[in-house]
Amino acid sequence: MSRNSRIVLIFGGFITAVAAAFYPIYFYPMKHIDEYKKEQAVNRADVVQEDVQPVGLKVWSDPFAGSKK
Repeated sequence: MSRNSRIVLIFGGFITAVAAAFYPIYFYPMKHIDEYKKEQAVNRADVVQEDVQPVGLKVWSDPFAGSKK
């Protein structure tokens, strides 16, 4: 195997590994917004914002409000 082929395989494998790790972190949630909205509604159901929000900070907002399908 030539030196250039080996380098291409190493960098190609690295890029593939990064892409495989990045997919479930970023792309899957963006494609399944409704699932994450439901999950957040359940997780935040018993939370009273005034009790946990530090004084002077912006109040929580819907992280999915600006996203498009």
